[in-house]
Amino acid sequence: MRRNHLLAASALTAAVAAAAPAAIAGDPPRAGASATTIRVSADEYSYRLSSKSAPAGRVTFRLTNNGRLKHDLKIAGKKSKLIGRGGSTSLSVRLRKGSYRYICTVKGHAAAGMKGTFRAR
Repeated sequence: MRRNHLLAASALTAAVAAAAPAAIAGDPPRAGASATTIRVSADEYSYRLSSKSAPAGRVTFRLTNNGRLKHDLKIAGKKSKLIGRGGSTSLSVRLRKGSYRYICTVKGHAAAGMKGTFRAR
């Protein structure tokens, strides 16, 4: 009787061990698990975004300064580093569905046109 229990336990352990990697490998990715990257080009006094919208979730903005003056990017309460001519930086934020205003925080730049609205859908 004890031998039958041991055989059953061994068979169950082997079945679980064999199935575990397949189950893990076949699991679909969680919703929002992947990030979206938006390329942002800054100059005097505008931004050019590779897209003005993205799926809700983690969004990474890759900012490149093509202008002569220093610029940054602020969105959803987070701000990138201030970068000079030819510099680049990244800013990652988690966005829920909705619209988000973005600006350059350098004095006078947003007023001159370095602002816009980004939509998470």
